[in-house]
Parts: sequence; structure tokens; C-alpha cells
Amino acid sequence: MYKKRGDYVHFNEKAYNVLENYLLHQVDSIKNIFILIDDITYTHCLPILFQKIDFLKKSNLIQIKSGEKEKNIDTCIQICKSLEKFKATRKSLILNLGGGVITDIGGFVASIFKRGIRFINIPTTLLGMVDAAIGYKTGVNLDSIKNEIGSFYIPEFLIIDTHFLKTLPNEEIFSGMAEMLKHGLIADKNFWKQMNQIQKNIIQDENQWTHLIQKSILIKQKIVDQDPKEKGLRKILNFGHTIGHALESYFMNINKILHGVAVTMGMIYESWISYKINGLSISDYKEIKYALSTLCPINKISDLEFQKLLLIMEHDKKNEKNKIQFSLLKEIGKCSYNCSVPYPLIKESFLN
Repeated sequence: MYKKRGDYVHFNEKAYNVLENYLLHQVDSIKNIFILIDDITYTHCLPILFQKIDFLKKSNLIQIKSGEKEKNIDTCIQICKSLEKFKATRKSLILNLGGGVITDIGGFVASIFKRGIRFINIPTTLLGMVDAAIGYKTGVNLDSIKNEIGSFYIPEFLIIDTHFLKTLPNEEIFSGMAEMLKHGLIADKNFWKQMNQIQKNIIQDENQWTHLIQKSILIKQKIVDQDPKEKGLRKILNFGHTIGHALESYFMNINKILHGVAVTMGMIYESWISYKINGLSISDYKEIKYALSTLCPINKISDLEFQKLLLIMEHDKKNEKNKIQFSLLKEIGKCSYNCSVPYPLIKESFLN
């Protein structure tokens, strides 16, 4: 049974009230609570959580290194061994306090440890709040292939605290904004225009952030509710990600590229492909390219790099019958999925 957005997403102070009440009445012992953190959230975010719910100081901490490189099966085994060491049971609960890497890994471990234990996501990055922690997907990378190993597993609920945004550098904010802009492009033209007006201005008003994050989550969750396991419609959430994930995977071991930067580049290239073969107007394409180009610098891709990117794209989970499948825009606010794109056109998109 998949939970609707209103059942499991809670914001700011109300969220902590819900969380504290749940922990006091639904968890047998403080020894059964585990908090998964990395070295960044240990310093910047854990004190905030402890300030909100004091008795969590007595829970079990499991700390991993930060970064996409840690999102692998070896890290999962390390976490499982820690759970075993602390005598975790099927009634235990994991609080995932961190960005997308933490919520992806923590959710995946929860889905496999003792064949499934409970977890709650507390995303601390904008990207985690509007994307990674939403939609019941968990997963880790297989070498450089993004999210090749994973599961669909439902959290007890999701805690969104916009105060955590104050701990982030600007580039992490822009990374999350890329996914919010994507939600507008694929499903809500008015939200695209609202986000587009912000561009590179960092929002200071927490109420404004809360409103925009709520709207972004609502767009994604509405899609997920219709297609929880990505058999059809949910694939539109992958707009910008076929190329974007390839860029992120390729540069993972060379020169780190943020997810939002990779997806922004992917959306520009895939918007051009949309213009060439899926009916996107030239005016919409130019609007998208201009808006996204102001969000982050766009890197040039060499012929050699393209060939390596193509090999990565051939492993994309959406592919069918040995053809690379894209989700492409029909217009701003409307998106198609299962669009086969020939290799020469993919390469040409990098030149425009």
C-alpha cells in the first residue's frame, strides 16, 4: 500500500512533534533507534536534531564518509555490520539524516536488513527534500553506474526542516533548484515560471522555501502515486537524467560534478532533442536553455568523452530492445516517455 503525500510528509516544527510522538509510542526502546549520518551532517545537522528531540542523544549513531563515492554495496555492508553490532532487530528504526546519498543508502539498508526494518528520512539538502527522499526509491551505485542496485521501499514518513538549508553552500542550493525546475518543465508550466523568476537569487524567507518545496513535492508525488514502480508515467521524472546521470557517472572518478549540475546540462541537451523530434517549439527550447544556462556553467564535451558517455547511457534502466530511451518535452509543462533517440542525434545535442 503506497502512502499519499499527506500521510507521510511533515514540515518544520509540526514535523518534529509528529516524529517525537511516533518515537515515544511506536518504538519499543531508544536502543532500537539508529541515526545514519555522514561526517558533514554529524557536524552541522545532528546538533539541530538533538536540540529538537533531546532523548535522541541516547540513540545509536552510525557514521559513514560523505560523498557519492560512498554510495556503494560495501558501505551498505558496513552499515549492516554496525546494526548487527548494536543488536538491531526487526522492530528497529533507522533515521536517515543527510542528503540524497544518506537517504538512498539508508533506505536500501532498511529494505534488506533482516528482510526489512522501518526507516524515516530527514533530508538535509534541498535536493534530498524535493527529489532523493521522495518516491520510495532506494539504491546504490554499481561501480560508476548510478543506482544500479536498489529497491522500492516506503518510509514511515518524511521530515522536512527548511532550517537545514542554512547549512548548505550556494552550489548545493542550485543543485536542488535544478530538480525543482525539472518538475515544472515536465508537469507544471506555472511552477516552472515561478522557479524561473528566482534564477540565481538565493531565497532567504523560510516560508517561501516551504511553499516552493511543498509544491515541488506535490508535483512529484502526484506522478509517483499514479505509477509507483515506474512502469509508465513515472518515467517523465527522468527528463534530463539519461544524459545527466551519464555525466555524473563519468565525472564521478575524475572531477566531481554535482547531481544538479549534471541534470541541468542533461535538461539542456534533452530539450534540444525534444525540439528536434518531439514537437518542442524553438521558443520553448530557447527559454529553457537561457534559464538553465544561468543556473550553472555548462561544460563542453569532447568526442572521446561522448563515446564514454554513450557507453554509460547504454546501461540506463529505461532502455528497451537495445535502444536508449529518453523522456522528452512536448512543451513546457508536458512530457513524453519511452522516446528512442538515435546516437547521431544524441551527439549533435552536445554541440548546440
